[in-house]
Amino acid sequence: MLDSVFGLVSRDIGVDLGTANTLVHVRGRGIVISEPSVVAKDTRTGAVLAIGAEAKRMVGRTPASITAVRPLKDGVISDFDITEQMLRYFIQKVHSGVAFLPRPRVIIGIPSGVTEVEKRAVQDAALSAGARWARLVEEPMAAAIGAGLPVNEPSGSMIVDIGGGTTEVAVTSLGGIVVSRSIRIGGDEMDQDIVSYARREFNLLMGERTAEDIKIAIGSAYPLDEEVTTFFRGRDLLTGLPRSIEVTSAQIREALDPSIEQIVDAIKDTIEETPPELVADVMDQGIYLAGGGALLRGLDTRVAEATQMAVHVADDPLTCVVRGCGMILDDLENYERSLVVETYAALPR
Repeated sequence: MLDSVFGLVSRDIGVDLGTANTLVHVRGRGIVISEPSVVAKDTRTGAVLAIGAEAKRMVGRTPASITAVRPLKDGVISDFDITEQMLRYFIQKVHSGVAFLPRPRVIIGIPSGVTEVEKRAVQDAALSAGARWARLVEEPMAAAIGAGLPVNEPSGSMIVDIGGGTTEVAVTSLGGIVVSRSIRIGGDEMDQDIVSYARREFNLLMGERTAEDIKIAIGSAYPLDEEVTTFFRGRDLLTGLPRSIEVTSAQIREALDPSIEQIVDAIKDTIEETPPELVADVMDQGIYLAGGGALLRGLDTRVAEATQMAVHVADDPLTCVVRGCGMILDDLENYERSLVVETYAALPR
């Protein structure tokens, strides 16, 4: 009865707490927030100055007294207090206009390779930020649900969720994950590959935001029908002066190759560990790519060539995890088996 009363004012939310972006799904309203996981704070007072898109605009452009931080690294919390403040900001933003702040039920997506302590940190951050209760779901499971895969059926479905900090590969069946692999390679590592390539090949120092823009503009994992060009802009390490160099998509593909190869190897290793009956199901259904990394040109072709299986990019891959969290909230009873079992409940608070 109390839950139903709370439900009238409380807007239950699903959260994809990502390294690069945080997305929030509100039950009955859909995705209402999609903002970078960045917080700007005053180093002298510790006060938070901006969160989300406004804070990301400050990255690399702040004076000494202001620092723009990303409180999640490789998909896990690296700064508990800042993460708590960021979650509180998003919960309050969802409930703006409500006379008093209700305590919503929250489901949060986490990487499949995190430790029990890291799981507890995420749950505690949500509860401290104002959640009535918080449950966790592994990101590949949430992504599979959000992509519309039949996770509750007795058949194998394979999902590859390529985020900013991690890549999650999993085979699901009967509402649970049968085999999974999590590697700390994602969009951030690809950006770093481009920064390292510019430094190694051209003695050019560029920022990670510039590298990300180049990756989005001409990055690829497989040869394109028509190669395109863009410009590296940064500081020449020899002269110390600004410099611009034209580069091709083939050069960017060469820069990204180490990270792409590790992702492909993780997929192949997961297939090797998968029971043969489930492999047969995956061969019939194909492999599904989700997360921002799935938007990299030619990645589906590269994976298909390496695995000899059909590869599909999920509809709107960026929002698969948060949509999956929302679907779990809508049908908790049906997806109960998909949630993380709270084996760490006995840990001291």
